[in-house]
Amino acid sequence: MSALPVVNDSSDLRRAGRDRLSLALMDARNHTLQLLARFEQALGAQLRMAPLPGAVPPLWLAGHIAWVAEYWIGRNPQRALGPRCPPDGVRLASVDPHADGWFDPFLVGPEERWSLPLPEVSAVRAYLLDTLETTLELLEHASDDDDGLYFFRMALFHEDLRGEELVTLAQALGLQLGLALPPGAAARAPLLLPATQWTLGWAEPGFALDIERGHEPVRVPEFEIDAQPVTWSQYVEFIDDGGYDRSELWHPEGWAWLQREAEQEGRRGPRHVEQIGVASGAVLQTVFGKAMRMGGSQPVMHASWWEADAYARWAGRRLPTEAEWEIAAMQAGRRGFRWGDVREWTAGTLRPFAGYTPDAWGGHAELDAQALFGQARVQRGASFAARSRMRHPRARCWALPQRDEGFVGFRTCAA
Repeated sequence: MSALPVVNDSSDLRRAGRDRLSLALMDARNHTLQLLARFEQALGAQLRMAPLPGAVPPLWLAGHIAWVAEYWIGRNPQRALGPRCPPDGVRLASVDPHADGWFDPFLVGPEERWSLPLPEVSAVRAYLLDTLETTLELLEHASDDDDGLYFFRMALFHEDLRGEELVTLAQALGLQLGLALPPGAAARAPLLLPATQWTLGWAEPGFALDIERGHEPVRVPEFEIDAQPVTWSQYVEFIDDGGYDRSELWHPEGWAWLQREAEQEGRRGPRHVEQIGVASGAVLQTVFGKAMRMGGSQPVMHASWWEADAYARWAGRRLPTEAEWEIAAMQAGRRGFRWGDVREWTAGTLRPFAGYTPDAWGGHAELDAQALFGQARVQRGASFAARSRMRHPRARCWALPQRDEGFVGFRTCAA
């Protein structure tokens, strides 16, 4: 899929000024439109498909991307206040009189979206183009400071995040996208990092999610961490040693989840794995509708947190804490710490850092994490399906431990 120059696809876009932000917003919308065209080719003008548990319809998702930007920029007279903007302020009318009824998540629940009489792709495409034009016009006259650019950066971040969600949905549906999988990497020995005092929380200028912000000092003892995510050749050894049959390796809730999955689909490996040759070490996984033999040195993909935790127990190790993962990503890159191929599960449950203040816009964009505090698990890093500007060592994502539809793997630490 074509894109604008790579200079507009780097992680420092979170603090970009007007000019670079304008180019990046155009690049993001172009990417969304290309993904939407792939779905249209496969599913038709209405993008009709059977409901998928835990997912949202691609047509709704594309329209919602435009709606969030319009609601907080084009329709928001108080956008210049940035993060201080009240969530319930006056809003102007939408360019599409039906937009709120279609794409406002407070008005349309997840299950209702599958039966909603949405317009055809052509109408959603027009809405995407109209709202982008308005966004760019307003950006041109916005104050070139953090408050003035806050919602424009938010719109970019939200569209990139939802674009990755569209790619994940394409994987679930078996749509060809032409994305290359991360290549295998030569095995490196685990890395030993010294004890340190570390501060969790986003401290840089620019845009960050509320769940990323804060200031929380933590004392981190010396630790050993894998230089790269767990590979298929390593994971096959876990399967060969009865990893899916030994309850003592699993958290009790994870074992109960595995039994339910096994009853439904005979689960013996991560999602989309069709065949595992224990003797040969070969793994056949469906990727965008095509069964592919995964290289032994490629990272495990589509693993749930329960599977990651069970593997770590089997290996006599554990999943890294957020602080350990972040320290390694920021300090051990030159020593071979490899990340960015898959998102990676970490050990702890989702919680806010000290100083947490919720984003006013989070509920409208369905990025409000508060309901999942203490339940969801944190993912760090980024997957090959993410735009490069989404890849930052302090970025946080989250999912419930049973979720495995994303391009997610893991690495381990010494116990």
